[in-house]
Amino acid sequence: MASPVKRFALDHGMPVRQPASLKSDLEIDGVRAARADAIVVAAYGLLLPQALLDLPRYGALNIHASLLPRWRGAAPIQRAILAGDAETGISIMQMDTGLDTGPVLMTQRMPIAAHDDTGTLHDALAELGARMIVKALAEVEAGRARAVAQPTTGATYAAKVDKDEARLDWSRTAAELERAVRAFRPVPGAFALLEGAPLKIWRARVVDSSAEPGSLTDDGENLIVACGKQALAISELQRAGGKRLSAREFLHGHPLAAGARLS
Repeated sequence: MASPVKRFALDHGMPVRQPASLKSDLEIDGVRAARADAIVVAAYGLLLPQALLDLPRYGALNIHASLLPRWRGAAPIQRAILAGDAETGISIMQMDTGLDTGPVLMTQRMPIAAHDDTGTLHDALAELGARMIVKALAEVEAGRARAVAQPTTGATYAAKVDKDEARLDWSRTAAELERAVRAFRPVPGAFALLEGAPLKIWRARVVDSSAEPGSLTDDGENLIVACGKQALAISELQRAGGKRLSAREFLHGHPLAAGARLS
């Protein structure tokens, strides 16, 4: 499915190119023909070669959803939530050939609330980044922008999320797993296995427990899963092929068997 940006561009007669690689002269020539003053990059999956970076007179500016140098890479929002970071933000960076290593033109911080997930943070950061890039381009054009080299310490790498990461390991602490539920919401969705079938876990909170990790109980309103430390009270979940249900609705249709466990 085409992105909103692509649909807008096509609806307004703007050319759209989607190269599988930026290594060919043909793609470089296509950008050269546009005679761009600047290149703007947002969540783009390819590194830009130096030949491309050298074309526009103001270079290439990247809208990156982290406080660089923390969380360079593909999944900065998810990694910030998983790590329990108290804040994130947007960095407008002058690109070089490294992975999010270029000097930073502008930064703005944003707190990560206890209820935030990747979806809510993505939308808030996208709006912030859109405002910041307009300001940054104006500053660059006016000659007022000053790029500051990233610190040599404190860099972390935000690796792309693998679907297998979304399977919850009940030997970990409930606090870690609650963050995983939020980090993997809405995609790919945290999950565990119940009677061998996947069960997606959409909303949960930390509660006290000293039971064996993975063991299941319920309080009528929530599914309680013991963890390595404390437990998760799951309030919204989804069986494979089913719809999202409150835990109460789920338990009404699928009462727990004696000794039931999540794995």
